[in-house]
Amino acid sequence: MSTESEVIVKLERVEKIYKQGSIDVPALRGLDLEIRRGEFMALTGPSGSGKTTALNIIGGLDKPTRGKAFLQGADMAEMTRSERSRLRRDKIGFVFQAYNLVPVLTAFENAEMVLRLQGMGAAERREKVVQLLEDVGLKGMENRRPSEMSGGQQQRVAIARAIASGPLVTLADEPTANVDSATAELLLQLMERLNTERNVTFIFSTHDPRVMARAHRLVHMVDGMVETDEVKN
Repeated sequence: MSTESEVIVKLERVEKIYKQGSIDVPALRGLDLEIRRGEFMALTGPSGSGKTTALNIIGGLDKPTRGKAFLQGADMAEMTRSERSRLRRDKIGFVFQAYNLVPVLTAFENAEMVLRLQGMGAAERREKVVQLLEDVGLKGMENRRPSEMSGGQQQRVAIARAIASGPLVTLADEPTANVDSATAELLLQLMERLNTERNVTFIFSTHDPRVMARAHRLVHMVDGMVETDEVKN
């Protein structure tokens, strides 16, 4: 874990209630959580514990019903939709279990998407993305489309895309769910190396004991609240 102590994510008494017809279904029940720059941490817990909801609120994909969610001191609940969209583009990387790559685009084109949206010039984009794809073990595969790649290779493209803009935090929702054990281990080694060498902050939502074993901090959730919060030595 980084020695830097800056709190970049702060949830204060966050509640999230979903409607199912006339019934209120609470997903988060007053969640308090702080995450510091450079952490490599996992939100764990049974299905329905609220970990994916917490990840979505941290990522600005959802808003709290009550409470506050801060990213680098900015209250996301007070932002307009366009402000949250810019925040996700510039400060948050996403890695999903289903990869979410654009099937008609190459590995290079998928990885450069955020940089295009940010207006980075073509030459600078190319230099950055070629290096990124090499860093994640995909040198020589720049022109392959997702259908020409294995699940593990597609997830590597997704990781490159997530960190391309140098985001404040990278959110990974069950990133090892759709790959075999050997590939999962390689992906975790890759993400841990990015955390160590590039100080990329990773927050996982996971059931996977392999992710839990590698995480430097485990926040176990039950019924929309933190049950335990363990920092490993």
